[in-house]
Amino acid sequence: MPENVLAADATIGSPAVNISIFGAFVLVTLVITFRASRNNKSAADYYAAGRNISGTQNGLAIAGDYLSAASFLGIAGAIAVYGYDGFLYSIGFLVAWLVALLLVAELMRNTARYTMADVLAFRMRQGPVRTAAAISTLAVSLFYLLAQMAGAGGLVTLLLGVTGEAAQALVVVLVGALMIIYVLVGGMRGTTYVQIIKATLLIAGALVMTLWVLTKFGFNLSSLLGDAQALAVEGRDVTAPGAQYGASSTSKLDFVSLGLALVLGTAGLPHVLMRFYTVPTAKDARRSVVWAIWLIGIFYLFSLVIGYGAGALVGPERILGAPGAVNSAAPLLAFELGGTILLGIIAGVAFATILAVVAGLTITASASFAHDVYASVIKKGQVSPNGEVRVARITAVVIGAISIGLGILALQAGLNIAFLVALAFAVAASANLPTILYTLFWKRFTTQGALWSMYGGLITCLVLIVFSPVVSGAPVNPATGLSPSLFQDVDFSWFPLNNPGIISIPLSFFLGWLGTILSKEKPDLDKNAELEVRSLTGIGAEKAVQH
Repeated sequence: MPENVLAADATIGSPAVNISIFGAFVLVTLVITFRASRNNKSAADYYAAGRNISGTQNGLAIAGDYLSAASFLGIAGAIAVYGYDGFLYSIGFLVAWLVALLLVAELMRNTARYTMADVLAFRMRQGPVRTAAAISTLAVSLFYLLAQMAGAGGLVTLLLGVTGEAAQALVVVLVGALMIIYVLVGGMRGTTYVQIIKATLLIAGALVMTLWVLTKFGFNLSSLLGDAQALAVEGRDVTAPGAQYGASSTSKLDFVSLGLALVLGTAGLPHVLMRFYTVPTAKDARRSVVWAIWLIGIFYLFSLVIGYGAGALVGPERILGAPGAVNSAAPLLAFELGGTILLGIIAGVAFATILAVVAGLTITASASFAHDVYASVIKKGQVSPNGEVRVARITAVVIGAISIGLGILALQAGLNIAFLVALAFAVAASANLPTILYTLFWKRFTTQGALWSMYGGLITCLVLIVFSPVVSGAPVNPATGLSPSLFQDVDFSWFPLNNPGIISIPLSFFLGWLGTILSKEKPDLDKNAELEVRSLTGIGAEKAVQH
């Protein structure tokens, strides 16, 4: 073990080097953001980058948006500690893109202007549907932001030697403030450029670490897996299924629920859907998803080697004992491989990853409130583009403040950020996906069906999460001395699963069907025909853009 890897309450590497590299990343991205802000002259510029991002650029930006702190820090840690079961997160996140490609990407781009609600409200009553869509967008975004804030706080805590709850909270506040600056100044255009640079750096950094790990083991995967097993938690087989989800029938059911949420959640993530509106044509939307699938798939193969490399070269005991627990696996491995400089670079990339993702989430949530609630529902469309953008910026500040508070709670509980993101996927799959699919493919679908599906899926999902071991009542982890629940000293849980997807997703589909069947509203066949033609052919899409 290198001598300057200290106890769990200390830092690794050199704080001066770490903070210098952090500062360089922040400075470069801020310059890009300010330069991009010069072109923000309209709502289309602020929300959709003027719709002139190419398919290849958007594919890189989607990868930058999607490969969050959960992918880089959480999954690597889960593989290092649990092995095979940790890699299942990667499989779920990747397979989900097939659903997005085949069922959603092109159709959404052809139909909407700026937000998911533009599609859902196309042939429904505008007010109630847009309000419901905005509420679900805010819920998904806050869960996702919660994970990113916790990841940022844990990462900076580890690298700068910050101790004490107040100091860690200050780190989360600073990250939140940076996020708000990116969104207020750069809009979608600045966010896109930051995501492209971040995706390139992240994949390059993961490639370097992967090759370095393989070199250590003579490019022999069997040797790598053997050494990871040798350091594994006693009695745990990290090369076989079941280390995390095989202990009981409840944990196996929890895994099925997790898989459903991951595979179906991506196509309902508002910040991913919003990226499809930044390209000029449907062909570019398809191309961007194909690029994203390749880039994300390659990265997850790298994460497999990085995770097992951390398990073999660092060991679960040191990982779980470090600030950030499982989320510290990748930085600890970087230090083990290349010392202070590689650690600083990898940590800087991870930090840029978090900043890019939170900026994308924040602009999506603020656009949803400003465009769907303020402009469309409250002002009935009688608002200037500048007024709408001003409200979006105010909303970004409010969302940033809320996510900072929740992020502090998650950081202090030591929750795995890949797991937290899985909850965001469950909310997206429960509240959004059924309504999106019914709207695009079921002619009889009505406003009542949409509202029952969205509110029913969202409320069910949130209630089950609140009364699950995620929030209270989980057993104390012997390695950290903490319960992996948000609230440590209370227990009001009665739902046994950590992820509610297996209940909330089918229920949302059922409520959408039931609400439509029981509705007295007659579907608008003309609007439905227009939606079908526009979504499948793109005819009329430019009219929606210019409207």
